[in-house]
Amino acid sequence: MDLKFFEEEVYWKATLKLSNISSPDTLSGSLLYMVCNATMCLPPTDIYYKLAWSDIKPFSELPDLCPPSKHICKELPSHNKAGDDKDDLDSSSDEKEDEGLLLIFLMGFGLGLAALFTPCVFPLIPMTVSFFTKTSKTKSAGIKNAIIYGFFIIFIYTALGLSLTAIFGVDIMNVISTDPYFNVGLFLLLVIFGLSFLGYFEIALPQSWANKADAASDKGGLIGIFFMAATLAIVSFSCTGPLIGGALAGAATGSYAAPTAVMLGFSIALALPFMFFSAFPGYLNSLPTAGGWLNTVKVVLGLVEIGFAFKFLSNADMVLQLGLLPREIFIGIWIILSLVLAVYLFGFIRFPHDSKGAKIGATRKVLGMIFLLFGGYMVPGLWGGPVNLIAGFPPPVFYSIYAHDNGYVDAHYTDYDEAMTAAIESGKPLLLDFTGWACVNCRKMEEQVWPDERVAKILNEDVILVSLYVDDRTKIPESQWKIEEYGGKEFHIRTIGKKWSYLQASQFNRNAQPYYVLINHDGDQIGGSAGYNPDAEVFLEYLNDALTKF
Repeated sequence: MDLKFFEEEVYWKATLKLSNISSPDTLSGSLLYMVCNATMCLPPTDIYYKLAWSDIKPFSELPDLCPPSKHICKELPSHNKAGDDKDDLDSSSDEKEDEGLLLIFLMGFGLGLAALFTPCVFPLIPMTVSFFTKTSKTKSAGIKNAIIYGFFIIFIYTALGLSLTAIFGVDIMNVISTDPYFNVGLFLLLVIFGLSFLGYFEIALPQSWANKADAASDKGGLIGIFFMAATLAIVSFSCTGPLIGGALAGAATGSYAAPTAVMLGFSIALALPFMFFSAFPGYLNSLPTAGGWLNTVKVVLGLVEIGFAFKFLSNADMVLQLGLLPREIFIGIWIILSLVLAVYLFGFIRFPHDSKGAKIGATRKVLGMIFLLFGGYMVPGLWGGPVNLIAGFPPPVFYSIYAHDNGYVDAHYTDYDEAMTAAIESGKPLLLDFTGWACVNCRKMEEQVWPDERVAKILNEDVILVSLYVDDRTKIPESQWKIEEYGGKEFHIRTIGKKWSYLQASQFNRNAQPYYVLINHDGDQIGGSAGYNPDAEVFLEYLNDALTKF
């Protein structure tokens, strides 16, 4: 993908075909766009226009809007009128992007390893290695062909990640992470994948695809090896497909490189055993024989995938403020799934593809005990207790059925004007918490940093805390709709979230969440600002430093 960064201004030309023109005198419509840098994006912005036909010129009469002397630079300078934000996320944006992509790669690698231990893939390892060692004239030729085979596996799966970016655009992951309807779709998709792993039905690509790929693999040479890799991808799809879906959903970070990174990690993990055992076939004898344990792996993965699916349903529920999945219900679902996993691993229940009378080994019992303990660990979360191991996944503590007095800090205000009035009356500074309902890192700060006794004391006693949700889609009264201009652009403010995202962008030139900034009663920033950092000491240092300047 060819990415360019432009200074000051840039022009694009597009040819549009109009149909069903409603007005003979004017042309009206809207443009939706989003501006991004390497690690984050400003919220989508609408531009509404209305043009008279008499003012519209033929394309041939337009001047050249793209002079060749336009400057293209490697990075844009930061213009923060609020001052020096040494603690802000932008101070290390490149490092954070690299770190995020590395974690996504490792997640894909882990899921690729999990795919190896499924009934669709594991039995193919000795079969494929045996094929290369027996059909090659020399040992070195067999190793070479197996390595080529592994690289073709990596190529096929990585091409899938690149294709997703090419088809849906560079912001597809950002859409996944914030759009409630997309999140509902992902929830349904992952539940379907999970149920298929449990054995209630099978998701597979057409058999004709596998037959054609297998026939093409008989040609030999590089083409034959490529189609052998393609055959593996097709015939194993019923096992790898659900994991791929989970991997791509889990890579919802807003980075255009996320789909490629996760599929690269997945494919490398999938290909390595084929390459390794072809080079050292003697180690094949150390592999366990195929059997019922492979289906056990599928069932465990299926139940885990169903559990993670509820995170996406929770995102949609919080953004739309439906109240259908409060914290207690979410944690309760995870507890139930953990207990089901434990009971299954102990051998008390079976799923469709499990063998009757199968012996329960020590490994299953140990895993069952782990899931049983994990379920017990989450029980205090039902009444507001700390569950830091899963921080960021359940809804926030205040998004619950019952009120809890458990040491968590709850922002008493979600409206800027109301909070400022309270700050003036109390004589305290106002701490702005730019957050989001679907923001995982925001939940981690609220559940891991805010409860620290020293931090909680400041938030509860020394400042007025207001949480401004930039993804709140609640419509504001039409009488309050307005168009604001910032940076030469118009912002059509029609929702609560749009109002707060415009406030963050226009006043502090920042768009990432969470973002914390202390202001005085005139609305001026005090000290620096803070972004996501799960270290309570760092956040405490920021608060103390800012308060000394009030």
